[in-house]
Amino acid sequence: MYGNYQTTFLNLKLIIYLTNQVKEKMKKYLSLCLLVATVILFQSYAAAKKSAKVLVFSKTKGFRHNSIETGKEVIQKLGTEHHFEVDTTENADAFTEDNLKKYATIIFLNTTGDVLDDKQQVAFERYIQAGGGYVGIHAATDTEYDWPWYGKLAGAYFISHPAVQEARFIVKDKKHPATKFLTDSVWMRKDELYNFKNINPDIKVLINLDEKSYTGGKNGDFHPFAWYHNFDGGRAFYTCMGHTKEGWADDKFQRHLWGGIEYAIGGQKKLDYSKAHSKF
Repeated sequence: MYGNYQTTFLNLKLIIYLTNQVKEKMKKYLSLCLLVATVILFQSYAAAKKSAKVLVFSKTKGFRHNSIETGKEVIQKLGTEHHFEVDTTENADAFTEDNLKKYATIIFLNTTGDVLDDKQQVAFERYIQAGGGYVGIHAATDTEYDWPWYGKLAGAYFISHPAVQEARFIVKDKKHPATKFLTDSVWMRKDELYNFKNINPDIKVLINLDEKSYTGGKNGDFHPFAWYHNFDGGRAFYTCMGHTKEGWADDKFQRHLWGGIEYAIGGQKKLDYSKAHSKF
């Protein structure tokens, strides 16, 4: 009888030992599963961050800036640093609905003149109306004067400029991604300083030029130089900087431009063409 109790006790100890071993292995297995799940989620998040794609459009039908190639290189560098893909083109045939819907924003890099035909214009209007983004750089306001919709999207039209010179850039809004990194309210910078006409009253001014700090200004106290706004269903950002090759090397300018691109990309929401109302 005593031997049977002893055997039962030993079997019970064995069962408890094996149960504890199973529990330990399960803990390790669950920890491993949690680690794998975390890695997968992180990779998925990283992939989502990299999924944004922008199209840099630099066709010119008027004056051509020699800084365009430098601009493309800097935007590609920003893409590498901030995890978005960059396509570049000077072919207006890229402006079709099927092609534009691949992009989170379209960047007009120093475009000049009449760069899109009527059908391409409608495709771009529909892209913005569906929730797309627009970034205009410098001569983007010297573009498409006979297309009023574009002028309102860009925010203004270029009329003239004095010689390249340094001026006081007054920072009016430090909460936007394109300016939040600036610690001072004044940014001294040398660039080509556009005068504007047909300024859209709905733009949100980020930087205003102090015309007392240079010669040749024609807009007076209200002389916006960088701005953003929601327009016709999409997001638009414009900066008048970007004339000279040297200016593109400026770290502040690159951070300013990245902030504008980031704003235009938005939350990478899927385009909704049911909201597009322009007709081919």
